[in-house]
Amino acid sequence: MKLAVVGAGATGGYVGALLARAGEDVTLVARGPHLAAMQAHGVRVHDRGGEWRAAPRCTDDWSTLGDADVCILTLKAHAIPGIAPRLRDCLNPAAVIVPAQNGIPWWYFQKHGGHFEGRRLQCLDPDGTLSACLPAERLLGCVVWPATRLTAPGVIEHVEGNRFTLGELDGERTERASALAAVLTRAGLKSRVSRRIRSEIWTKLLGNVAMNPLSALTRATLIAIATDTHVRPVTRAMMLEAAAVAQSLGIEPDISVDQRLAGAEGVGAHRSSMLQDVESGRPLEVEALIGAVVELGELLGLDLPHLRTVYACVSLLDRTLRGTPA
Repeated sequence: MKLAVVGAGATGGYVGALLARAGEDVTLVARGPHLAAMQAHGVRVHDRGGEWRAAPRCTDDWSTLGDADVCILTLKAHAIPGIAPRLRDCLNPAAVIVPAQNGIPWWYFQKHGGHFEGRRLQCLDPDGTLSACLPAERLLGCVVWPATRLTAPGVIEHVEGNRFTLGELDGERTERASALAAVLTRAGLKSRVSRRIRSEIWTKLLGNVAMNPLSALTRATLIAIATDTHVRPVTRAMMLEAAAVAQSLGIEPDISVDQRLAGAEGVGAHRSSMLQDVESGRPLEVEALIGAVVELGELLGLDLPHLRTVYACVSLLDRTLRGTPA
């Protein structure tokens, strides 16, 4: 199986390094100083076992995607519309595309089978570019749990976690999902195929919908947000509102809000991906992590006062970082 990882930053670089270390045929597509460092020195990974290094093929040449059997997208959600046409043109028409983003994916209602089958979420795919360029039959859903961060070009810190869950959008069990899960498992990830991939999306999102924007606004770590006397109740209220949205869609997350809070506390002094983006002056994943939940709440007629308030604040922060505060 030939694999490509597009947008190989912290998460993609870590996954790509694991695959390369396991002897898999993998190519990382990246850019800038991070790409130059990986090309010159390989990918250096720091984790609880110490430091190790792998040397996957690394390039900024998109034409190398043409022979990939599987393309794992580890770009931030807001970056995908800009590259979707290019990705469609470069990939083999038979290649499987695995979007590995946080939050609600643009494909959420594709092959959903419910009342909202085929509905497009406006905040994620306003003009239909993603649906047109990356059709549902080519997609394999996933939820990526490892917490990672880029500490220097070509250097990745793996904080915790190794789950990488896959699932077909329609819940069917397929050979392509099982084969990729086997490859990822051999590489050292805890990969399985779920018939309820949306449930796992919501399980992870229960934490991200609150922890990411609150950390961006307060500059606090996960343990600080989860334990602060004044902020913890706000965090919990946001998570309960998100759980109500999930339940209205027929999803019962696998763990409770309090268990998810305890899990965030257990991660310790980790800086969320959104906080890392604030500190680097990069655009934030506002719509996928909280905007889509607010849009879903509107669709379902739910009142989400805490989510709406934080969404408004973090949206302004994002526009400020982008230089468009008005």
